[in-house]
Amino acid sequence: MAQASECRNSLLYYYSVKFALSTYATLFSILGLMILCIGIYAEVERQKHKTLEGIFLAPAIVLLLLGFTMFCVSFVGMVGSLRDNRTLLKTFFWVLLIIFLMELLLICIEIIFESKMNAVFHSNIQEGIRHYYDDLDFKNILDFVQEKFSCCGGDEYRDWEVNLYHSCNGSGPLACGVPYTCCIRKVPGEVINTLCGYRTLDKERLELLNVIHVRGCIHAVGLWLKDNFEATLGIVCSMLLPQVVGLVMAWLYWQKLNEMYSKLDTVDFKMLEIRDFSFGAVDLSGAGWCWCLPKEGGYIPINVMEEEDKEEEGAI
Repeated sequence: MAQASECRNSLLYYYSVKFALSTYATLFSILGLMILCIGIYAEVERQKHKTLEGIFLAPAIVLLLLGFTMFCVSFVGMVGSLRDNRTLLKTFFWVLLIIFLMELLLICIEIIFESKMNAVFHSNIQEGIRHYYDDLDFKNILDFVQEKFSCCGGDEYRDWEVNLYHSCNGSGPLACGVPYTCCIRKVPGEVINTLCGYRTLDKERLELLNVIHVRGCIHAVGLWLKDNFEATLGIVCSMLLPQVVGLVMAWLYWQKLNEMYSKLDTVDFKMLEIRDFSFGAVDLSGAGWCWCLPKEGGYIPINVMEEEDKEEEGAI
């Protein structure tokens, strides 16, 4: 216990936590800025052929929100750690904690209300299918999911009826069919027949078992996550663990600064105003832009304070 206390009170501990938190916040602020730039570029491109408004359907909006949040929160933590600013550190800690708790809440809601969340996903995916050929971002994502997870549509393959080109009321070559990414590939690497899903929407599921994937992607992805628990756990930990590390480092550094501030003098302007103290006598060298960095010996000269006390006593 004594060794732990000595280690905690040493300058090495202070600089170690400071450097670790600064590095952590700097890396995530750079990562957030990169994601934000990608999101801005994607949104500019999306605005040229804007068709979708839903947040689940526009990856650019998701990237913008994610990048902006990461950059702002991490930047506050970076500045707070570099300047020893307790206000910024508290802001960084509490905002990061709120985001962490919200993510846990969303995971719990997804587990408890799985059927209702699936209905929300289904309605958004149907909206995306309706504009499948108008939004390349959503098209590429859905094509990847359908091929990767051997699925078709949101809830089932008949979801493609909402698309103008694939509707059975249409007259084109895609009418009453599904995209080729829904088709079952019997030979790996074979030449893709883009019309392999022709006239499949008006047939029963049993007739299509060897032609296309009939199960929806919502169920396919859900089953994959349940069957691959290690991968699911790894995905969840990769999202939550960095935030836990940031919370722990911010709390340790915050507590360390509180200890330092309790031992070393800081400029208390409210107290100076009450005492009618001359601000010109305050030595603010090394106080930083926020005038809050602790300084051994204090910023207020002791001899000046003693002289003022003597003058007050003589006046009495």
